[in-house]
Amino acid sequence: MGPTRGSTLVVAGLAAAAAAWLLISGFYYDFAPDLPWLPVITLAGLAVLEGYAAANTRSRIERRPGREPVNPLLVARFVVLAKASALAGAIFAGFYAGLTGWLFVERTKAAVGDRPAGLGGLVAALALVAAALWLERSCRVPDQEDDEDREPDDRETPRGRR
Repeated sequence: MGPTRGSTLVVAGLAAAAAAWLLISGFYYDFAPDLPWLPVITLAGLAVLEGYAAANTRSRIERRPGREPVNPLLVARFVVLAKASALAGAIFAGFYAGLTGWLFVERTKAAVGDRPAGLGGLVAALALVAAALWLERSCRVPDQEDDEDREPDDRETPRGRR
């Protein structure tokens, strides 16, 4: 499994933005008058939790003083969570970008009232993408010393020398 590609996130976000623009332009006045804030709060909460997990995991992998070693299975679970959250965050960011773009084009009172929730959702979704990518990067094993930099011990003596 490789690191999450930025191009995958961009394509998912652009597809979600296009779909949101088309859906919102056709059905905006058919559903609830106000955009809910609960998805914004949820996305922001997930971003904070994943940011905390990234900082904590990195310090435990590097075995900083006062930190206990991390369970490798937990790191694998964090990587899966980070990859899924990055993609979900990109889709939500694209959706909120399309929605917010349409709200700024539309001049009705309802659209103007929904702009703060749309912008908040966009910011929260982008924060989730950033936190997920940070968590994924934090789960990498730090670089070890190269074999050339180490001094050979008794078992690794070069041939012909004893």
